[in-house]
Amino acid sequence: MSFQLAGKTAIVTGGSGGIGLAIAKSLYREGSNIVIAARDRGRLEEAREAIRSQSGIAGEPEVLIAGGDLRDADAVHRVVDTAAERFGGVDILVNNAGSAQAGSFLDLTDGAFTDTWNLKLLGYIRTVRAVLPHFLKQGAGSIINIVGTAGRTPSPLFLPGCTTNAALLNFAKGISKELAKSGIRINSVSPGLTATDRAEILAQQQADAKGIPVAQYKAESAGAIPLGRYVEPQEIADIVLFLASDKAGSITGAEIVVDGGQQPGV
Repeated sequence: MSFQLAGKTAIVTGGSGGIGLAIAKSLYREGSNIVIAARDRGRLEEAREAIRSQSGIAGEPEVLIAGGDLRDADAVHRVVDTAAERFGGVDILVNNAGSAQAGSFLDLTDGAFTDTWNLKLLGYIRTVRAVLPHFLKQGAGSIINIVGTAGRTPSPLFLPGCTTNAALLNFAKGISKELAKSGIRINSVSPGLTATDRAEILAQQQADAKGIPVAQYKAESAGAIPLGRYVEPQEIADIVLFLASDKAGSITGAEIVVDGGQQPGV
């Protein structure tokens, strides 16, 4: 299936690894120009080479890297301005940056919550605010927020992430009708447990909080998923391609859950 994204310009935050890198590589394969943003310059350069080294690319898209911390509003604007100045505009924003500390509530400080809210929740809001003037000018744009199933199914061992994700779902739903008046769509993708380096870190933190070996925690986690395995980053990327394209032209304010059937509610 062609998503007809050739010649589009996409910004992917947190694009240096894991889900973000899979999304950036997929958009590039579709012929989109990519700007990947993250804090680690070395990882960004490695990601750029991984994206460029793919074969069978449509057209001659470009990859730019932009170091920046989403906790800094000025840095966020620089990322967006870099994309707009180089490519003449921005068509797609994929918010993916951000992490949260896992652990028992009584062991978590206020900082565990505020750091997560500032980086992920406010970071996503900052990038949306920065890109909107460009979207409003052209009367179109697609925003995809990578959120997480903890927003709907909170865990006592992941409360900073749970509260952040719930707020992001509320934000996207709340602003979607206002943006729709200008032809701008915003949607959320909520992965379940996904096979990334970040998932390995969270597994260790949660295993430590439970006082069990990490191998046991991972086996129990996978066993609780109806499909019996973690989600692959490429599966998230495929959903993002669809939502970024005109094939999802009537979808906004929605959340798509990708978790192997684990979500308990409707």
